[in-house]
Amino acid sequence: MTPLRKDDWPLFQTLHSTEQVIAQCFDPLPDTVLQQKFQQRLAPWHKDADHWQCLVIRQHGSGEAIGVTGMCLSQGRAEVGYLLLPAFYGQGFGTESLQALIQWAATTQDISHFKAVVTEGNTASERVLQKTGFQLAEKVPQAHSIAGKRYADHIYHFDAV
Repeated sequence: MTPLRKDDWPLFQTLHSTEQVIAQCFDPLPDTVLQQKFQQRLAPWHKDADHWQCLVIRQHGSGEAIGVTGMCLSQGRAEVGYLLLPAFYGQGFGTESLQALIQWAATTQDISHFKAVVTEGNTASERVLQKTGFQLAEKVPQAHSIAGKRYADHIYHFDAV
């Protein structure tokens, strides 16, 4: 994994506009809003930052960019997330990236409390979280809207001890 760079814009844009990627996450964003999110994630991340750390997931060997992962720290708990290109679904990259992110955060940043929010019905992401050690902590009914339909948020917690 490497920090997001300016030349990663095509990957970031693709991940945030491909229907198969975003269908269970969020609605497409206007390019101006997406560009703002991208610019915010380019800023160097530190433990006191109020923006998302964004790391590009690269395939071993080839270095090909296949997705992003990252976290945002708030009130002592790091919210984590990831997006992968569809060609790399089901190959363990989500699990591997979250395990590496959590290990790095725990050992170098002294962060031990983690959270992830998954949209109801995104069972593949829920399995990734469970494999990584997360446990379902709460369901918030009708918390999120995608394409005009309301979904519950499934909130997962993990404490690295």
